[in-house]
Amino acid sequence: MNDVATRTGPAGAEAPARRPRVLSGIQPTGGIHIGNYLGAIRNWVRQQDQYDNIFCIVDLHAMTVPYDPADLRARNLELASVLLAAGIDPARSILFVQSEVHEHTELAWILGTLATVGELRRMTQFKEKSKGNERVGAGILFYPVLQAADILLYDAAQIPVGEDQKQHIELTRDLAIRFNNTFGETFVVPEPDIKEAGARIMSLQDPTKKMSKSDPDPASRIELRDSPDVIRRKIRRAVTDSGAEVRYDEAEKPAISNLLAIYHLFSDIPIPELERRYAGKGYGEFKRDLAEVIVEHLAPIQQRLDELTAQPADVVRILQEGAARARAIAAAKMERVRDVTGLGLPTL
Repeated sequence: MNDVATRTGPAGAEAPARRPRVLSGIQPTGGIHIGNYLGAIRNWVRQQDQYDNIFCIVDLHAMTVPYDPADLRARNLELASVLLAAGIDPARSILFVQSEVHEHTELAWILGTLATVGELRRMTQFKEKSKGNERVGAGILFYPVLQAADILLYDAAQIPVGEDQKQHIELTRDLAIRFNNTFGETFVVPEPDIKEAGARIMSLQDPTKKMSKSDPDPASRIELRDSPDVIRRKIRRAVTDSGAEVRYDEAEKPAISNLLAIYHLFSDIPIPELERRYAGKGYGEFKRDLAEVIVEHLAPIQQRLDELTAQPADVVRILQEGAARARAIAAAKMERVRDVTGLGLPTL
């Protein structure tokens, strides 16, 4: 989709501007935590009227590590429920499961013929996951090619990602340019959309590490399904820095800086104001108030999540409708790709 200011109708009159299309993908790999919510999901919800949004639950990517098939289906449904409870509106956005649109894997193969083993091996995530492991799955190597297919299928102009995914978006751009130069203009070359605020919420137990679903310590994160008492306990036990001053300083006070960032993002209170509010009060009162801010913010999301969990057929229907809408876009793009690449039988 072209990002243009206006377009001209049949009679030469200006039509309303098309909104830039944005694709966001998230893996169904476990409980969604406040790092996922503050760093990505909340921004997606807020931008639904600003962009033409497509939200993809990337279950094919989740297959690159050992998994249980029944559990994968359950996690797809759980993640969809979380996104809907957080405010993703299927009337304004497309929400679907990646494997329901087969064009993703078809385009991934075609793009894979343009990617080189060398550039895939240079991907930071591949180097980290394959280090010292000769039996690492080929899916880990091919992961960024499938990610590129996810993006390019829909002519997404912008891709909201964390800093750790920027390298993958650069590969996507390279593959789009390479394809266009080889076969003719086909794909939009996307731009990464990296948010400064909330992009990296750190572990409550180790502020040098990003909050992660894969961390074996459940105290390191607050999940969206955590009860108020669990949230209060996790915040109370969150590590702090030496001294008792509530001050934002990532170098000297990384733990309190992380908690201040969380407080700010949940309350919209500027960090300097929070520093003034808790000057001389110590960590105890600050943590108690922070816990209540989180509990209050998550309460309506948790209520809606309970309602959706009780009606799984509604969630399945939304995903089926979203897949049909996504498939219509993807099929049209793949028709163009097959034509310019010479696939299929000739038209006689």
